[in-house]
Amino acid sequence: MELKDIKKVLILGAGTMGQHMHGYHVTFYDISDKILNHSIKRIEKLGSSFFVPAHRITIEQLKEIMGRITATSNPADAAKDADLISESVPEDPQIKAKVFAQFNELCPERTIFTTNTSLLMPSKFAGATGRPEKLIALHFHDVRTTNVVDVMPHPGTDPAVIEVVHDFAVSISQIPIMLHRENNGYVFNAMLSSICTAALTLVTTGVASVEDVDRAWMGVMRMPIGPFGMMDQMGLKTVWHVNDYWAHNTQDIPAKQIQVNADFLKLYVDRGELGAKTKKGFYAYPNPEYANAEFLSGKVKK
Repeated sequence: MELKDIKKVLILGAGTMGQHMHGYHVTFYDISDKILNHSIKRIEKLGSSFFVPAHRITIEQLKEIMGRITATSNPADAAKDADLISESVPEDPQIKAKVFAQFNELCPERTIFTTNTSLLMPSKFAGATGRPEKLIALHFHDVRTTNVVDVMPHPGTDPAVIEVVHDFAVSISQIPIMLHRENNGYVFNAMLSSICTAALTLVTTGVASVEDVDRAWMGVMRMPIGPFGMMDQMGLKTVWHVNDYWAHNTQDIPAKQIQVNADFLKLYVDRGELGAKTKKGFYAYPNPEYANAEFLSGKVKK
């Protein structure tokens, strides 16, 4: 398959990437029509309230994009004529393997399978897909703030598939970061994870407060936000999930500290303080302390 052969993109697991599939027909598949209807409304709302005001697309383009999006909870209908799949089902290798195996039976032989996994290596479930040579990770970041996408093959990925997926990423105005081998966290997330782990460890081992860790980062790097502010933006449930996963899936000595960090995050999760989206995490929103001009001086009153 070449780029020109890709016409229809199937997204497994309703999400918000529809706006960026410029020129492609997009089908969303999920197990529930209710979930799908909600997702389509969310996509249109995000387009009209964010992408249009930000001049990323016009109102006319939004109408055209929405006109190319369909949704179905029928797997056979979803798979029909699919040229490329973008999978975003839960981060469980057994679930991903089961879903891909199902669609391997339903999709045309030409269909390329891509996974948007954040945690897992494609090689963990490549064999179960039925077409490991056509499986590759295509990992999107927050499409509202960046157009960087990771392209990561596993050892059995066909080089021709790597090339097509690279070209596909470029065609939807993404910046493809090409990984030469599998790596946990891809590129940016691997760097960000190290920063967040170091920040959490500084707090959980009693070295410094949340605020002073952020002040150190912001003051030296001249950044408008620190590691704990960034974790609030990512969502503390997501950050906890990542830490808890690695605490149970690595034999390294640091795993004990990762578990301590995960337990610290769980306190916030259990209270429903998940970060910016719930208006409270390490900071209170919409006006977090770190956004105050006095924050770096330490004079901000709580």
